[in-house]
Amino acid sequence: MKHPAHPAPQDADRDDAPATNAPLYSPARVRELLTRHGLKPTKSLGQNFLIDGNILRAIAEAGGAAPGVPVLEIGPGLGVLTREIHSRGAQVTTLEKDERLRAVLAETLGDTDVQIIWGDALDFDYATLPAGTRVIANLPYYITGLLLSRFMRAPGIVSATVLVQKEVGQRLAAKPGTDNYGFLSAIAALYGSVRHVRDVPKGAFLPAPDVTSSVIRLDFDRDRSAPEPEFLKFIEAALHHRRKTLRNNLRMIGHDGDAIDAALAALNIRADVRAEDVALGDLRDMAVKLGVIR
Repeated sequence: MKHPAHPAPQDADRDDAPATNAPLYSPARVRELLTRHGLKPTKSLGQNFLIDGNILRAIAEAGGAAPGVPVLEIGPGLGVLTREIHSRGAQVTTLEKDERLRAVLAETLGDTDVQIIWGDALDFDYATLPAGTRVIANLPYYITGLLLSRFMRAPGIVSATVLVQKEVGQRLAAKPGTDNYGFLSAIAALYGSVRHVRDVPKGAFLPAPDVTSSVIRLDFDRDRSAPEPEFLKFIEAALHHRRKTLRNNLRMIGHDGDAIDAALAALNIRADVRAEDVALGDLRDMAVKLGVIR
């Protein structure tokens, strides 16, 4: 199947071309669309529209958009990334909360078979997605963590390639013993693996956000058993107070000090160790010895 050739990246910023003839990711075209539909990006919904064709293509490529692949997008905005994913032959479903965008998406996606579901991404049942679904999205920054945790738990989702704040990307990819390691790093590792694809400068968006972004790809290993809810709560509590020792954090959630000391000694872990310096396998062994899981 042949897909239309992409316009050269330099065409996106030509001022001499009519906005309606410019690529959909052109700043002029984006402004024209917004003005014509009487819209302004809504900060409360995290609306920052991508206007860099090279980055759009890189996200779709890294996310695995390909003929016949089911792809879920969150927050299509003006449909710019949506069209890039669709142009590669993927079967695209996109979730949009902002009803003001109905007319825009009817215009920009009306000639496609993209399925648009109107509603809050936090209310969507991700367990209904078909096996092999790949998430590719410019996530609203204010609900990034909540959405990632739902992707991890959805059995049909095999990967999520997402634009996130750079510091969130650093936390996702962090290893035990490093400054950025925390609960988000731990659960990402429990469900699979994380790869940093590329950083994205503020100028790639309209309007420009306050922070640098990163494209991160998470791959979920669905052959693994899902971590027990009790173990996830244990890890969250263990990592909750940075700079406190693992022993103190576990005491704070009700574990007996003598039992903690015995478990640490049995596992040859220092009594003054901080949880962020402990490997996940050792935390699991601690949870077993303390009777949290079997």
